[in-house]
Amino acid sequence: MGQMQKELHTGIELAVALIRQGDLPSLFREATSQVERLFAVDHCWLLELEHSGRALRCEALAAVSSIEATFDCRDFSHPFAHVLQQGQPRELSRDAGYRLDHPGFQALLEASGKADALWLQPVCAESGKVLGILVMCHRTAVWPGIVSQPLFQGVLTLLAFQWAAELQRNDQVWQRRLLKRSLDQLHSSEAIRSRSEQLATTLVGGSVGMADLRAQVIRAAGSQLSVLIQGETGCGKDLVAKGLHQFSNRADGPFVVVNCAAIPDSLLENELFGHTKGAFSGADRAKQGLLAQADGGTLFLDEIGDMPMSLQSKLLRVLETRQFRPLGAQQEQHSDFRLVAATHQPLQACIRDGGFRRDLFYRLNQVPLTVTPLRERSDDLEPLCRHFIRQYQQREGQGPMGISSQALRVLAGHPFPGNVRELRNVVEFACLQTPAGDDIQPETLWLDPLAVVEPDRAEAGQATAVVVAPGVPPTRDIDNLREASQAFEAAVITERLRHYNGNRAQAAESLGLPKRTLAHKCQKYNVSEAG
Repeated sequence: MGQMQKELHTGIELAVALIRQGDLPSLFREATSQVERLFAVDHCWLLELEHSGRALRCEALAAVSSIEATFDCRDFSHPFAHVLQQGQPRELSRDAGYRLDHPGFQALLEASGKADALWLQPVCAESGKVLGILVMCHRTAVWPGIVSQPLFQGVLTLLAFQWAAELQRNDQVWQRRLLKRSLDQLHSSEAIRSRSEQLATTLVGGSVGMADLRAQVIRAAGSQLSVLIQGETGCGKDLVAKGLHQFSNRADGPFVVVNCAAIPDSLLENELFGHTKGAFSGADRAKQGLLAQADGGTLFLDEIGDMPMSLQSKLLRVLETRQFRPLGAQQEQHSDFRLVAATHQPLQACIRDGGFRRDLFYRLNQVPLTVTPLRERSDDLEPLCRHFIRQYQQREGQGPMGISSQALRVLAGHPFPGNVRELRNVVEFACLQTPAGDDIQPETLWLDPLAVVEPDRAEAGQATAVVVAPGVPPTRDIDNLREASQAFEAAVITERLRHYNGNRAQAAESLGLPKRTLAHKCQKYNVSEAG
């Protein structure tokens, strides 16, 4: 009983001593001192794994050695790399025949005096993450009698707990400092206004909602925090993401776009992480993933709500460490990117239904931005129409002068379920039907026959002008909704293919569709490239 009480007393003293330390250097000094005292080893060192996961560093060794005590984790000329890779402790001796000629490792041996035996013990957090390596040095190999003691295991557990807790505190402090630094870097209100005016050339609209959104984009662009853009399909989330990149300090870096909905689940992981040569059947050469391509720039994950659950957990780890491993690779790679994500999915509902990870949502949603649907900002209709007309004129070399007030009233009575993308398609097709130099008139507007016109907003005669398309009767005469919808789609596709001389890629892009979707619709409606 006396021995148990003594060990308990020793354990309590040890725990109190470690808990009292206020930072990692103090914790490391106290822990190594306690190990030397409790287990009578000649020397003890702690090597800390850097946040990037690419190097180990021992500050105590650097203080007594002229050689920088940093060990590259990818350099297998020192034994620490093997310990990290295998995740298992390792016993070494000077005469073991193992290659111990690494300069930093030699410096450690010299600082350890006459030690001939070493024990390398990985220190792991409760989650299994390796925090670093505990190195014990002695004149003779006494390790079985030490590492088998419950007290030694207790020391490791206490050290790992305090180490992980201190890292978490440091991370929280870092996040607060990062946020403060980001906020401090914001320009004055005049600078924000000036940048907002520049952004207005792409995020078009004079409504209060759009002005607020532009200001939020400028503020968010000055930080490194992750941004989550939410809004309905076609409302311009991709333009918001481009604005965040354009006005950030990463503007000279790459802007890498990943459409999580357009890439099949089986290929999405390979697209993100890349692969090595021979990683799987058909991988005849290595491929750099989009995560690596985004290094130094912005990674835009569009429609992230459609990302499969299996990949969400891997993405979460990448966001926490900026480390990833290509398929088939043995070593992890680092990528310094700023993350912007977008979705039309209601992520909170997806979380409740088990389709989206709550922890990933919080990691993405550091700066939330919401794009208001077009039907809630009718003040933006006219500037958007004129913007699309100018774009058409620049692309085609000619086009309408503008748009009539009657046509604007028709558009104001339409709910635009496809938002700005739908409006762009409507205006571009109207430009095609309008003689150069004239204004767009109501009869050239082809609007979605499935959309409902609000009676209280539509003036007399406007509802009959909503659908004007070959083969599609006015809305009041439609008696088969499915046939009318299909006829409308076929007419739009036919006219767009005729406009682009049968070029399906250009036609699909102008309609906001993937090329394979357009091809499917052409086959379904028996539409030829010639129109």
